[in-house]
Amino acid sequence: MQTSQSLSLPTMGCGTWAWGNQLLWGYNESIDDQLQQVFNLCVNNGVTLFDTGDSYGTGRLNGRSESLLGKFTREYQGLNKEHICIATKLAAYPWRWTRKSIISACHASANRLGKKVDLVQMHWSTANYAPWQEVGLLDGLADLYEQGLVKGVGLSNYGTKRLLWVDKRFQERRIPIKTLQVQYSLLSTYPVTELGLKDVCDDLGIQLIAYSPLALGLLTGKFSENGKFPKGVRGILFRQILPGIKGILGTLREIGDTRNKTMSQVAINWCICKGTIPIPGAKSLEQAQQNIGALGWFLSDGEVAELDNAAARSDKTMVQNIFQAR
Repeated sequence: MQTSQSLSLPTMGCGTWAWGNQLLWGYNESIDDQLQQVFNLCVNNGVTLFDTGDSYGTGRLNGRSESLLGKFTREYQGLNKEHICIATKLAAYPWRWTRKSIISACHASANRLGKKVDLVQMHWSTANYAPWQEVGLLDGLADLYEQGLVKGVGLSNYGTKRLLWVDKRFQERRIPIKTLQVQYSLLSTYPVTELGLKDVCDDLGIQLIAYSPLALGLLTGKFSENGKFPKGVRGILFRQILPGIKGILGTLREIGDTRNKTMSQVAINWCICKGTIPIPGAKSLEQAQQNIGALGWFLSDGEVAELDNAAARSDKTMVQNIFQAR
């Protein structure tokens, strides 16, 4: 049996939801070469954690993100190659409810990656609608670790109550939970402030991963009420939220100007200062370079407090993931 200690995680990772998703992110196969360059730049700069999922990619492109990551990993020959960590999430589809179904799903992910999955994560908890389904799924997740098929196991979208329940089950089999990822940003502090997840994770030795640290792009400063909105679902969401977050955006801009950093870099660095590993996405070299600029420095305690206060005073917050369990 392998130990999760063989899995080292960097300060920041890269989310790859957009690498295959046409519906929300407008993915097109013509950008694959560009994505390889993004991957190379990230790894070369120590951003070696890539978060994906077996449900990433729409329609016929399902699993596309994993396939691309497998190809990019094989073709990369630069610095930090040995530290690359591919973390995938297995979806709790209604037809998956046995431990064997999760083991099969992980094998399918490994086939797309062309290598073993480093970190396997349960994509969401079924506690909100079918708690019985989760027992088999989690048993399968533990089996994968016990059989040495993965280096570590993690969870996604779990709250404190459900996390403690899983931890108790796993402890009986001496399976350590390596990571827990939740939607966390200046616009989505709920998992930490209301569910108290960070303290519980610290107690249990679990690393908290922050997905959507830029709130789908709302915290980049690229969009304003009177300017252009992104197409589709994001545009609808932005129209609703932007008017109520002027305070947060203003504070991000002020701190960024003082530090000669962009708003995105300040927002990502805030997540790092909160003791999480943010995993912002990137589809272009410019975006990847932007994200990398959040590394190598830290906001002061005063700046973190300013941002905390701006977040607490905000009229609007990010829509919570419907699968987030308590």
